[in-house]
Amino acid sequence: MRQIGCCTWIFGTNDIAAIAARAVRAGLDGVEIHGDLSIDPVRAGRILSDHGLRVFSITPGDADISHPDGAIRQDAVDYYRRLVDWAGLLGHAPRVGCHGLVQRIRPLGDQAQEDDLLADSTRRICALAHGAGLDVCFEILNRYESHQIRSVAQGLALLDAVGAANLALLPDAYHMNIEEADPAAALRSGGGRIGLYHLADSNRGAVGDGHIDFAAQFRALDAIDYAGPIIVEPAAPGPDPFTTNKGPGFEDTLEDMLARSVRAIRALGS
Repeated sequence: MRQIGCCTWIFGTNDIAAIAARAVRAGLDGVEIHGDLSIDPVRAGRILSDHGLRVFSITPGDADISHPDGAIRQDAVDYYRRLVDWAGLLGHAPRVGCHGLVQRIRPLGDQAQEDDLLADSTRRICALAHGAGLDVCFEILNRYESHQIRSVAQGLALLDAVGAANLALLPDAYHMNIEEADPAAALRSGGGRIGLYHLADSNRGAVGDGHIDFAAQFRALDAIDYAGPIIVEPAAPGPDPFTTNKGPGFEDTLEDMLARSVRAIRALGS
């Protein structure tokens, strides 16, 4: 039975102990922890372990790794340098998530140049992670969040361009719902180069709240022998998809979404 986690990012500024308690009540096996370097990683790792939760992976913070300004790009890579060190203190050896700056949806100059810069920065991040014995998963986003790497096919091309053995892809059912004509086929095409999988339904709700065919996607994951966790990343209803706090009680709404997603995923046999 595949393990299931959630992104701690969805709970905003809630303390890690409160998030851990909600994750346990929802029936989760672990979390993808937000790479907020102000969080004490030793304390966070201990709290999660005490709750019986694994740290499967890390969601990175804001960092523009393909910006044409070299100083900004270096700052972004330096963030990942600190993130890798931070990850080493969690005590779980998690996968390190990576992607371009969320909400930058167009190139500032030349698209091809920024694509080359993205590959170069990702290569440097993979080298940092390799030195710490960690894997990197590049997250595939949708056109409303990024102008780069929006499909599994583009992700595979990035992997070839980077050429790092510790780099894999992170497709997300919600983003694939927008970008892929056939999400299950896209997963199959990724094969063994898929290192992590996120999901939320088509409306960013719990599994079953929208119209995504998760049974087909889980069959595809089984076909490619995907052995990683399923990371659930819903959002409470409300405006501004980049703000998790939708008002009083949003944490209860998210906990309910997670619990219903766990039950639906288990019912589908994953």
